[in-house]
Amino acid sequence: MKKFLSIFLLIVCSCNNISEDKRPNVIIIMTDDQGYGDLGINGNPNIKTPRIDNFVRESIKFNNFFVSPVCAPTRSSLMTGRYSLRTGVRDTYNGGAIMSGSEITIAEMLKNANYSTGIFGKWHLGDNYPSRPTDQGFDESLIHLAGGIGQVGDFTNYFKGDKSYFNPILWHNNKQKEYEGYCSDIFTENAIKFIEKNKSKPFFCYLSFNAPHTPLQVPEKYYKMYKDLDPESGFSENLFLNKMNEKDKDDARRIYGMITNIDENVGKVIDKLDELNIKEETLLIFMSDNGPQQIRYNGRMKGRKGTVYSGGTRVPFYLKYPNKFSQPKEINQLSAHIDILPTISEICNVDLPQDRKIDGKSLMPLIENKNTNQRHLFSYWTRRYPEKYINISIQNDNYKLVGNTDYDSNIENFELYNLIKDPYENNNIVNQNIETAKTLKNKMDNTLKELMNSKNLKTEPRIILGSNFENPSFLNRNDASGDRGVWAQDNIYSFWKVKFKKGTYNLKFKFKNPIESNGTMFTEINGLVFRKKIIKNDSTIEMNGLKIDQGNTDLISFARVNSKKKYPFWIEVYKTNE
Repeated sequence: MKKFLSIFLLIVCSCNNISEDKRPNVIIIMTDDQGYGDLGINGNPNIKTPRIDNFVRESIKFNNFFVSPVCAPTRSSLMTGRYSLRTGVRDTYNGGAIMSGSEITIAEMLKNANYSTGIFGKWHLGDNYPSRPTDQGFDESLIHLAGGIGQVGDFTNYFKGDKSYFNPILWHNNKQKEYEGYCSDIFTENAIKFIEKNKSKPFFCYLSFNAPHTPLQVPEKYYKMYKDLDPESGFSENLFLNKMNEKDKDDARRIYGMITNIDENVGKVIDKLDELNIKEETLLIFMSDNGPQQIRYNGRMKGRKGTVYSGGTRVPFYLKYPNKFSQPKEINQLSAHIDILPTISEICNVDLPQDRKIDGKSLMPLIENKNTNQRHLFSYWTRRYPEKYINISIQNDNYKLVGNTDYDSNIENFELYNLIKDPYENNNIVNQNIETAKTLKNKMDNTLKELMNSKNLKTEPRIILGSNFENPSFLNRNDASGDRGVWAQDNIYSFWKVKFKKGTYNLKFKFKNPIESNGTMFTEINGLVFRKKIIKNDSTIEMNGLKIDQGNTDLISFARVNSKKKYPFWIEVYKTNE
């Protein structure tokens, strides 16, 4: 079906009234865990972001733009125009950050209109076929694995510890490659090379920084800019919801340094567009994926990353396209990550996918001052799967209903905020507005029910092993399912949801630490168990020549040592020619 749709879109686009050379280039710059307050232009007197600030002054500025509370859900919605649960993405790890290969992304939509497409930085929507960027419409891909450089899923950099952001091992077009320098600089340099290479035809460049996400590693030059700063100073009034301790303050200094480095890199991209004389014909978007993880100034908003309050979900979003929008303006109406794909579709005159629901709406009516209908925006996040009614919300331009209560609670136990009078969500007015709350809760319930019945959620995306597109495959801990909170721990039950192609396989299991005693390695595939004796001090164990039939299965592997189970850190799966 996906192949058929791609052909259909190609035909539609080739017949479009806008010729290829009139379509704009598209650049999306996304930062990771940068809060609304992490820009000078948004009221922070301590951070140095002159290039982004100047870009904002010249742009369409969306003052009430919202995303998901955490990384992967936001990114799936950005790429597809759909709520993350429709795409199969429900978490940042625990096997919940794998987007279905059946989704149609911005990259696929534009590639079918003869755009060149490239991603540089963070993907976080699946590290194996069929969910990698190159499987989802990107011609060129330079990424790290999992949710962040040096995280457990990024096994090529994990053991580098506090130096993982420097000289990282990245994946260029699905092949490991060592790079020199700081990660944000590397991603920018390669994005600029892509822009230079494709300057004569429309291109889509997704520059997705890993910074300022933890670990808070920053070049010394940028840390020195802030090392003597008190991040609570410089404000005319107390705008901090939480008092900062000394660790919070040093974290802020490091984060500000990371963001200033990003600011300079954004400037390099803008300068390159000027140099190539393509600035006027380029749609440039700057945004973040969620609110800040650490305590610091956040525009007075309640909550941080991971919460459905505005501090976790309201982010910077700025759009500039000189050929179409000659004047800057501010827009206060509700807008969101799901709106980006339909907006790009309209601006680039490329048809939306017609075989699935697109939850977002084009932002063009807001930009053109046209009347728009009332809309609702749904948000949630809990680890693994949505929970009734924990960290869940629904909002419109006027009101926001928040659930942080039991599944069977009365409406009085919810929170209701008047966003016009109380944009910082300080005054819960649910008891004075029961009927409004009930109306919003009904909308919340109906939306959640619909999303929970999504095909890609009920039949979760699986990693395909033994295909011609990826062999060997490396299964990492970020994509492992199992007990709540699977991370680096080797004693917590974990497995991978996979689909094997029929054949003979060699499996290599890498453990975080060497096995401390003799024991037995077990692997369960399609209900059949393979076992092998292992000896003390092994950290890598091989099982070769496994005959495996085609089919979906949970790949369960562990070492039993001294009556305890140890689960592997990653698994290399290779289909032989036998």
